[in-house]
Amino acid sequence: MLNMAVIDDPREAFGSLRPVCVLLTREPTVHNVERLRTQLQGLSDSALQQLQEYILFPLRFALKTPGPKKDSQVLAVVECVAYVLTSTCVQSWELLRDLFSELCVCLCSPSNPGKPAPVSEELKTAVVQALDALLHAAYGDIVLHLYEPPMMPALGLAISLLLELGEHEKSRKLQTAALKCLQVFLLQCDCSQLHRSMNEEEERMLGRTFASFLPGITQGLSRVVTGDVKQGHAVTVSAMRVWFKTVVLVMDEKQLSKDKEKPVVELGRVGELMVQRTKEWVKDTGGKLAVLLKKMLACSSGHRHWKVRMEVVELSSHLLSRCHGTLVDSISPLLEALVGLVNDESLEVRSRCDEVLKSMAEQNLIGGNQAFIDILSENLHSLTTSLPRLMRSADDQDKLSTLNLFLGYLKILGPRVSAVLNSAAHLQRISKALMQVLEMDVTDVRIVEERRFHNEARGEQHTELLERATQKKYFRYFTDERIFALLRQLCRVLGYYGDLYLLVDHFMDLYRESVVYRKQAALVLNELIAGAAGMNLETSVGQKDLVSQENLKAAVTSVTEEYTSLVNWHLVTTSVESEQGDSTAFSQSRLLSITTSANTDYLKSSAGLNPTIGLMNSNIWQICIQLEGIGCFALALGPQFRLLLITALYPVLEKAGDETLLISQAALGAMRDICKGCGYNSLKDLINQNSDYLVNDISLNLQRLSQHPHTPRVLSVMISNSDASLLPLVVDIIQDVLMALDHCYDERAPVFCVVLHSLIGAFVRWFPAETSSRNECRNPDGERDLPEEMTRFLLDYHRQRQVAEGNAAEEAELEDTEMPPPAPEPDDSEEGPAVKPELPPHISIAKEVMERCIHLLSDKSLRLRLKVLDVLELCVTVLQSHENELLPMAHRAWPPLVQRLTNDDPLAVLRAFKVHWVYSW
Repeated sequence: MLNMAVIDDPREAFGSLRPVCVLLTREPTVHNVERLRTQLQGLSDSALQQLQEYILFPLRFALKTPGPKKDSQVLAVVECVAYVLTSTCVQSWELLRDLFSELCVCLCSPSNPGKPAPVSEELKTAVVQALDALLHAAYGDIVLHLYEPPMMPALGLAISLLLELGEHEKSRKLQTAALKCLQVFLLQCDCSQLHRSMNEEEERMLGRTFASFLPGITQGLSRVVTGDVKQGHAVTVSAMRVWFKTVVLVMDEKQLSKDKEKPVVELGRVGELMVQRTKEWVKDTGGKLAVLLKKMLACSSGHRHWKVRMEVVELSSHLLSRCHGTLVDSISPLLEALVGLVNDESLEVRSRCDEVLKSMAEQNLIGGNQAFIDILSENLHSLTTSLPRLMRSADDQDKLSTLNLFLGYLKILGPRVSAVLNSAAHLQRISKALMQVLEMDVTDVRIVEERRFHNEARGEQHTELLERATQKKYFRYFTDERIFALLRQLCRVLGYYGDLYLLVDHFMDLYRESVVYRKQAALVLNELIAGAAGMNLETSVGQKDLVSQENLKAAVTSVTEEYTSLVNWHLVTTSVESEQGDSTAFSQSRLLSITTSANTDYLKSSAGLNPTIGLMNSNIWQICIQLEGIGCFALALGPQFRLLLITALYPVLEKAGDETLLISQAALGAMRDICKGCGYNSLKDLINQNSDYLVNDISLNLQRLSQHPHTPRVLSVMISNSDASLLPLVVDIIQDVLMALDHCYDERAPVFCVVLHSLIGAFVRWFPAETSSRNECRNPDGERDLPEEMTRFLLDYHRQRQVAEGNAAEEAELEDTEMPPPAPEPDDSEEGPAVKPELPPHISIAKEVMERCIHLLSDKSLRLRLKVLDVLELCVTVLQSHENELLPMAHRAWPPLVQRLTNDDPLAVLRAFKVHWVYSW
């Protein structure tokens, strides 16, 4: 389409429009309306303004013509009217009134004026948009005449029609347009156009007028908000916005305080529609609005779309700030909705909620209003009472909403949480609710079945595997991980705002009170201390100073001592011990735990021969939670935790060597947290810098192994996670281990073989150049040809078999005569008797370990034989660089090794063949 020249002269514009307008008046067809609209597009806004009434006359005439009309004809006329209104201003009240009435007539049904006409959705949408344009086009204060008593019937009709469209239409576009037009009727449009601001008197006039329509508007819009979610979030958001803007306009506390009763004017039947906003009316209306509000908030607070939840924040903000005196019954649900969104998953909602709360705090609506504080405290008390029931019966989404609400109350109360917790009733309710909600599911048999790998020859790779492993906890009443994250945050906020001494003492009492609460209490204690230290805490209102390091250290010390006490640390975690000797040692430790326990009866049942899977799983999780707590305490205290390592590190290392996979993972995680908190670069630095007192404890405990049966685990973990600098410190301990193995190998061999396996595996890692030098000499490329090695081995075996049977004796003698051994060359440099050089410590230890392995190769336990073969393989690898030491030991080990190759379990045969293959290197 070619650009048309814009006509700015009114005379020229009139000349071009006159034929079209006359034709349209005679023949109101769609074609003629479209011709007029085409002509209008060529006029300037100033020309349109001067010819406004002339242009609107044929269009209005077409609407008022009696008789049936096609929807397409009415649609074209209404769209043309809307175009004119969009480009001009309505300066006459009579024109505004007439157009308002004519458009409403187009929308209402002839047979039932209170309902929309059965016309197309396009026509309804066009009429609604024309009404919107009409109110926007009203110039000056002439629009206020629309809200005077004589216009109340017509205004009520328009509002009723718009509510019907917003509630019952299927088109989302039409619903949204109707609700937006209803907001324009409130003169509170939020579009980008400039709007005339109203003074207080004009606002009071609008408030008095809409007080008559308040019941219908609020009830209709509440039905829209609580309707089918399929209607879309835009409709719900628009309905909520119009609802609270209407309520604020009518129930504004400031406006009502200045509203004076006007002298009664005779208005006839119209006067019956007017409402006097007396105190009784305000109180009665506030109670009815509270009922509607609770229904709306119940549907919208947990809506899946963030814009609906954002509108809940806006609704709460407006009603609490401007109507808190007139909507007394609504304060509690409004606060509940607001605080429930403090931890919303949407960043926009959280940020806006924080702004609203801060604004309310600045206006002293929270901090300076004791009534609000009382309501918050009472709501918190009621919520904690119903929390266990809700967590048992509600779905995960409702549980998230409930916990968000709980956390929101704590954040809004802020430092006043400490005062709330001083009430024994509140603290008891909160603690018992947490104990029930955090109850764990310990029925999974895989927890006790999963065992730790013992292949410590590749300790670095195994450590990395455990570092990547994560422990997922399973709870009885929920499965969503977000719920557990909320519960952790809730406990941290309690620790941040509450009295740390009071909370730690209370939950320590629960910890000691019953084994049923022990795991939950430990979880809460861990998070309380983390919150007191300000770890990973998001606070919204009421910042406070962190607890002092001295108080925090005292709490950590108390809890750590309780965790690592004999009765809480050495629990039954397996029903079948690895070996008979290990079982004997463990049984003595259990009996010692029983005698020192306060819960004697329970521990006696725990130490039974056949503990249940649930009991063992419960004990495993308790130990894991306590290990996580020690790591958390290290992060909370930072370098100050180094002072506690003398008592805390040894038990953690003991659990790092536990056969149960979950416990081992938790212990390694605690060690990493200790490194991070105390400033160590790695586990190696942690062990090396604390090795002096660790070695001392190990040495003392080895002398009382029946009382400390897990001591070898500590030594094994130290060796597996350290370097060669540790060797001089543990040489004497290794000798003690070997000596103890010599005296009673039947009982302690399974325990000490794990230590020896870790030790020799560490030698392989610590001295790689020596162990690989021979292989590099055999193959300069550093790679072994496995088929060639196997072929050579089998040929040598066949030849020796022939010689043994006498079939190749002559050939063997001939080879012996043909290849005499070379005479040793004299070494002129040697003077005096030969002196054997002193062996390196690791070679000497490997030789002694290999000597013990020879004696244990014939043990009756298959598991022990397999472990001994693994140790023997590592010993051969270490001694390869010292053939003078290796060959005699290999000769001594050959007879029992042949027995494993020829007469043993298939697993032992394979393992023995691997050892023999290492011999051939």
